[in-house]
Amino acid sequence: MKRSSQGRSWPDKQVSEFLDQIISGGEYYRRLVERLPAIVYASELGKHGRWRYVSPQVEEILGYSPEEWLADPGLWAKLIHPDDRKRVLELETRKTLGDRNPPPADYRVITRDGDVVWILDEAVLELDETGTPVWHGVLYDITERKTAEQELQRVAAQQAAVARLGEQALQDGDPDALMREAVSLMTEIDGVQGACVWEVGRDGRRLQLRAGLEGEAAGDGRRVSAARDSHVGAALDSGLHVIVDDWLSEHRFSMPPALRVQGVRSSLAVGIDGKDHPFGVLDVHSAEPGRFTPQDAHFVQASANVLADAIKRHAADQALRHRVLHDSLTGLPNRLSFVDALNDALERGTVSGSPVGILFLDLDHFKLINDSMGHHVGDELLQAVAPRLRAHLRPGDLVARFGGDEFGVLVARLADEDEAVAIADRVAAAFAEPYSMGGVEHFVTASLGIAVARPSSREPVDAELLIRDADAAMYRAKERGRARCELFDAAMRARAVHRVEVERELRHALEREELVLHYQPVVALGSGEITGLEALVRWRHPDRGLLNPGEFIPIAEDSGLIEPIGRWVQETACRQILEWHEQRPDARPVDISVNLSARQVAHRDLAGSVAEVLARTGLDPVHLRLEITEGVLVEESATATATLEALSEIGVRLVLDDFGTGYSSLAYLSRFPFDALKIDHSFVDALGVEQERTAIIEAIISMARALSLDVIAEGVENEAQLSELCRLGCDYGQGYLFSRALPPEKISALLGDGARRYSGMLPGR
Repeated sequence: MKRSSQGRSWPDKQVSEFLDQIISGGEYYRRLVERLPAIVYASELGKHGRWRYVSPQVEEILGYSPEEWLADPGLWAKLIHPDDRKRVLELETRKTLGDRNPPPADYRVITRDGDVVWILDEAVLELDETGTPVWHGVLYDITERKTAEQELQRVAAQQAAVARLGEQALQDGDPDALMREAVSLMTEIDGVQGACVWEVGRDGRRLQLRAGLEGEAAGDGRRVSAARDSHVGAALDSGLHVIVDDWLSEHRFSMPPALRVQGVRSSLAVGIDGKDHPFGVLDVHSAEPGRFTPQDAHFVQASANVLADAIKRHAADQALRHRVLHDSLTGLPNRLSFVDALNDALERGTVSGSPVGILFLDLDHFKLINDSMGHHVGDELLQAVAPRLRAHLRPGDLVARFGGDEFGVLVARLADEDEAVAIADRVAAAFAEPYSMGGVEHFVTASLGIAVARPSSREPVDAELLIRDADAAMYRAKERGRARCELFDAAMRARAVHRVEVERELRHALEREELVLHYQPVVALGSGEITGLEALVRWRHPDRGLLNPGEFIPIAEDSGLIEPIGRWVQETACRQILEWHEQRPDARPVDISVNLSARQVAHRDLAGSVAEVLARTGLDPVHLRLEITEGVLVEESATATATLEALSEIGVRLVLDDFGTGYSSLAYLSRFPFDALKIDHSFVDALGVEQERTAIIEAIISMARALSLDVIAEGVENEAQLSELCRLGCDYGQGYLFSRALPPEKISALLGDGARRYSGMLPGR
């Protein structure tokens, strides 16, 4: 029995006075007592104490007549709810004897009809004239108040459960864990014996159990489902809550077998929303019939909404992760995902001892396809290559797109290198059949590099280095004619190690001021005057001496170091040419030429970077010539147009270098804003010796003159070449015949001679 002071109907003083008046008795007071909305009583102490008086209201409230109540001294104790009986009877002692203000007690009593009524018992214990302890009290029906209190407590518990579920959703984005937490929280609510989450199956016809109904009721791991004609199917289809008051009399819906096994009598189901379609249903159960009301539906729906938000958020996270780890064009894993998978394979290989191999695949002449047929056709080809590659691999092998036309293939669980080579040969077979591009069938080939590692705890393998090895082998395949496979070997490893070492040293070359510029004169063939200088970078290596660009520029290009080196070259050359201008204030200013690499041209802010260099140095843009090789335009034609136009707007001069060695030289002259072109030395070498080469140079000069372009011949090494170039009307020449590339101090001396003319071109020679 619980003693409580909540909800007293009368003040303590009035109750005491009223009881005194009842004891003194009288018909008037009896009639007054019988009209009260409470049971007035007098009973002796103890479980079987005799009831001396009970007012008629006992029949209205508890269903027993006063006569029945008085006839059975033990009836009161028997009717106390079993959960309260021990507590109440423990209070039937003399402890409150003579206390005019004892604490009241509340407890449940079972009526004649089997209903449960909450009673507030306010009484005092006093001795009668014979010395017998007698209770004098009033029993109030407080069922409505208790029901309201319990409802408030239940709502508070429900709100707390939703809050806990929301907190869990913020801490852990795993929907499965959150579903299990939701099921657990549901069962903490009074009267809820179970809960579960149903998910719409792929076929859309049934709902599969996702959480809840653990153990035998869930079928011990077997698939548990509910039909669409069940109450959960109705909640899913209608988007509204569905309540089953009693499954024994339910005729609208089929009962899921798993609920029948648990002895469920009533259920409440609400829908769980999804991103594009409903995810499923949250279902709560009770062993009591009629347990759930529409008010409960608000709580269950709030919990379902927390689940829905978490499921949507998880789906968005998964979609984002997929985008981060996959190539948008082909749907294949990207390089980042490939490296993660390769690291996992290397860890497993360390334990198992099995070799791990990768293939690095590059399509042959893909840039030509893009340039000649359009990028949309190139995209079609890449999309068609992806499924063919997968079809020629073993189950478990992984193919990824690294970017452009480069693909990587992870082949773990190898027996040896021969198996990796055999797999590469199968992959190459993916290109045996033609591909449809732009509605026309074309044959495409690929070059493959193979690298195999045997990871161990003593010699761990770095994933990026293994990819680099395969990349090096792929380039070897390109060098040897394309459309072939090459296995990375010791010689390649030595070259790769050397390449890594050079890259490492090159990173410090700038800060250690090891890079220097040499300058080669450009001579006007009509006058022999030096009109320009080409800046050529050299590396003064502390151990290997002065290195030419060919020994380190390709490595700088691949590693990205070419960008800081390129900026240094531009600024150093601009400052140096200004210094020479100041040395010869009355002479025509000499122009300075600087080469641009493919990576620099691909940089979207190249024009901004050049403008900053010009602003810092103060050089007039008209005296800066930027040379771009035709190969760069082949590689980067998609972005080169905008970049070169931006450079032209700054005012710098653009020169097409190595003209005649590419595939579409004439097209480039019309597409890009060039001011001059350089005839490649391979044509100049045969000048005056091979009639065909001489005719080509003559055609180039005529075409350039028609397009108002200056022509510079590079690689001029003898008088015969010079004579032919002068005869053909070439504007400028550059080569060893005039001067090698010289350090700044020697160029200063050369210019100090009054811009010495080349004597071989003077009249009368």
